Amino acid sequence: MDDQTLFVESLRTVLETRAPDFSVVGIAGNGEEALTLTAELCPDVILMDVRMPKMNGVEATKRIKEDFPAIRILMLTTFDDDEYVIEALKHGAVGYLLKDMPPVELITAVRAVYEGGVLISPRVATKIVEKLVQTTESATAFTEEETKE
Repeated sequence: MDDQTLFVESLRTVLETRAPDFSVVGIAGNGEEALTLTAELCPDVILMDVRMPKMNGVEATKRIKEDFPAIRILMLTTFDDDEYVIEALKHGAVGYLLKDMPPVELITAVRAVYEGGVLISPRVATKIVEKLVQTTESATAFTEEETKE
């Protein structure tokens, strides 16, 4: 699910030629189309962009997971903003990858999430861990100050 036609068609070609056991069953250009196609096709795995017209990928992920909890949604985007990552994961995405990855790694990632795994791009994971550490340190500092009183 992506609003960039050239990217989506290239992705389809890569997946179908390099992973013949994959079937690309649908392509949506926006979040609303993603909801409609998901209901019609009930795919096993969805590759979802974050920023799309009409409804963004995070909201589409949330709504798809409400109706189809078994579908595995893998965010595939250019945005490594930790707010997008956290929101996408909070709403049911099982992975967050960046579009600059080699095709063979994407194929491996799709297989992994299909089999129940969770994947986050190393660059994105680093940002999330740093934010988690900051949050934990802030909470610890606050707790220590409370105990001194």
